[in-house]
Order: sequence, then C-alpha cells, then structure tokens
Amino acid sequence: MAELSFSGLGKSFDGTPALDAVSATIRSGEFVALLGPSGCGKTTLLRLTAGFERPSAGSISLGGRVMADAHRFVPPEAREIGIVFQSYALWPHMSVAGNVAYPLEVRRLPRAEREARVAEALALTGLSDLAARMPAQLSGGQRQRVALARCLVFEPRAMLLDEPLANLDLALRASMQEVFRMFHRRTGATMVYVTHDQTEALALADRIAVMEGGRIRQFAAPEVLYSQPADCFVAGFVGEGAVVSARPTGEATAQGTTVEVLGQRIAARADSAAPSHVSIRPENVILSDAGPMRGIVTQATYLGGRFRLSIEVAGETLIAMSPRRARPGETLGVEIRDPWAFRDPDSAALMARVLADA
Repeated sequence: MAELSFSGLGKSFDGTPALDAVSATIRSGEFVALLGPSGCGKTTLLRLTAGFERPSAGSISLGGRVMADAHRFVPPEAREIGIVFQSYALWPHMSVAGNVAYPLEVRRLPRAEREARVAEALALTGLSDLAARMPAQLSGGQRQRVALARCLVFEPRAMLLDEPLANLDLALRASMQEVFRMFHRRTGATMVYVTHDQTEALALADRIAVMEGGRIRQFAAPEVLYSQPADCFVAGFVGEGAVVSARPTGEATAQGTTVEVLGQRIAARADSAAPSHVSIRPENVILSDAGPMRGIVTQATYLGGRFRLSIEVAGETLIAMSPRRARPGETLGVEIRDPWAFRDPDSAALMARVLADA
C-alpha cells in the first residue's frame, strides 16, 4: 500500500471550480472518508485520483510518484488503484469467480497464480461458496462483496470506494459496514471512501475530510470533528446539536474560556481566546429543575430506552436526551455544560450554506 497526497489540487468545469486548492495527505494503510453534501467536490476528488479526470491545477502523488500535475498524467490503468462503484459494475455473463479473475486475465497472469489469488480474495470476502454463481443470483450485499474482491485481487496500491452502500437497505448497510471494517483490518489497504452519509463515515474511517464548496473544511479523526469542529459548517454538518453565537468575556477557565451564550455565562472548551460560536451537542444539555435556563419542549422522539427532545431556549433549538417522555409545550430547566467554543470569521456565509443544504 502507498501514501496518497494532494497538493494545491484544483478542477474546473466550463470555468466553474469544482475543487479549490485541495491539499491533504492520506497515510499508507489509512481508511479516510470524504464526507460532504452533494456538489461539495468529493466525487470530483475521487475521479481525479482514479485518473478519470485531469486536474486544472496542482498535483496528485501515490507512493511518492506523481500521478498527475501540469506536466505529467498517468492513465487510470497504470495507477494500480482499485475502484468499487456504487452500481457494482459486474459483468452479468461471468460467474463470481470470473468477475474476480478478470483484472488478472487482463494482466495476463499465469493460470495457477490467477486461480490462487482469486481463491484468496473470495475467501477474504466470504464468497468461496458462491464462486460459481452468476451476478443475477446474488443479493445486493453479495454483489458488493464481489466488487470488493475484484478490486482486492490485483493488489492495488490504494482503493477508492464511491458511495458503495448507497443502493442497499438499512439493515444490509450495517452488515456491509462490518465487512468493510474487517476487510481493512485484514488487508491494511489505503482506502478512500466517498459518502454523504455521516453515520457511515463516523463508523468506518480513521480520519474524515469534511468537504464543502470544493474545499476541505476540516480533516481529522471522527471524535475530533464531533467534539472540536473547526467552523460553523463542520459543527452543523457533523453530528446533532446546535451552533449558537457566543460572546467572549475574556475570562480564562481550566477548560478554556468563559463565553456568554443564550444570556448565560458558561465555561467552555476552546482553542481561541475570542470565540464567536459554540457547538452544543446533546450531551452538553443537562435537564434539571435547578437549571438556570427554561426551555419549551417542541418535539419528543422515542429512540429505544431514551427520548430525543427538541427544546427551544431563548430562540434557539437545543437537542437533549432524556430517560422519560416530555410533552410538547412542557417547560424544563436547562443547563449547558462543557460546550466547544470556536472562532469562525466566515460564519454568516457558512451558516447560509448549511441551511441551504439541509
């Protein structure tokens, strides 16, 4: 497997930028998700990596070798990159084994080596007993595993997955997520996974690149994106909760700083001395009769063992979890504890985009 790097990467279509100066490094053996709303540039980045498009600016390197820049362009078939498509792209007239063997036949590998590698790929993806079946005889999850085995069999230097679970039902998605996790653990493959589903990204990836407007807004581990979002877009797009304006008071605390939020002074975690907003997750909202704020329940949804409450506090909607049902219109005491405070100078424009994509 190999390290994958982007440097100042840009792509325009008919003068309209789809990618804007993207720079990032994906470590060898890392599982990275590209996450963002439709039109954010994640699929364009994947297609540039695969070699299906030429960049308008910048460069792409794989294992220290330049794949594309202003002077060089390595065609897709010479990049040693495997791709798993949303639509599976299986040959309908070939058996499972035939589909998996096809990349090796194109490379004219000796028959004995070809058969051994196909058997290994089928075993790794749990398809050994289905080798003789045709694609039409398989379930959606089984077809996706065939596509995965076909990608694996020629030992690519990196693997690209383009929304591979989008066509599967909810239960099958959960099952296939475990297949991908197992596959990555056993192979140590460098994997780039494109999705608009944050649940998939948070569950699978070592790191996530959150994209918007052709740029990477934040590139970090899932827990960092959730607990320490870099700006309003990331805070609003990843996870549940509210993004609320804050006024710094200039008072330092053990956690970071004190901010005025919803009319209350609150101690917040922060990496800025002058934050402009706070990210308030459900676990930051404590329901108690002694809470310093009063909130009105607008919605209660049962999630199995707990209720998800939408609560309006000082004109903002907060999300809280409660062990008991609350009636719409009921007034509850609310306290905000340990939110994340950050500075976002472009907050107005970003929040407008979040609302437009909602």
